[in-house]
Amino acid sequence: MATTVEFIEFVCSQIDDDYQIRYRKMFGEYMVYANNKPILLVCDNTVYVKILGELSPLLGEAEKGFPYQGAREHYILDAEDRVLCNEVVQVLEAITPVPVKKARKRKKTVG
Repeated sequence: MATTVEFIEFVCSQIDDDYQIRYRKMFGEYMVYANNKPILLVCDNTVYVKILGELSPLLGEAEKGFPYQGAREHYILDAEDRVLCNEVVQVLEAITPVPVKKARKRKKTVG
């Protein structure tokens, strides 16, 4: 079961307008970005958050699961809890760097 557009839009609507929130479809599921920083992974209408020490006070007792086969275990975020969503986003946005695009290697042509 893939994530529905309605669910990803609901998740994004739970986050305050203080952040530039956008989502991007990746591998059939979604990544949510705050200020161009990847912070939430949404798979099968479930919101996953990377397990980090900084989130332990907020999510230490939260349910955990795997967003996809072969992934590391993540916290499962209750998207219905708007206050918790915003607290988690605030912590993640502060500690997550903006991804740097890597330059592609060009193949040498024999001439």
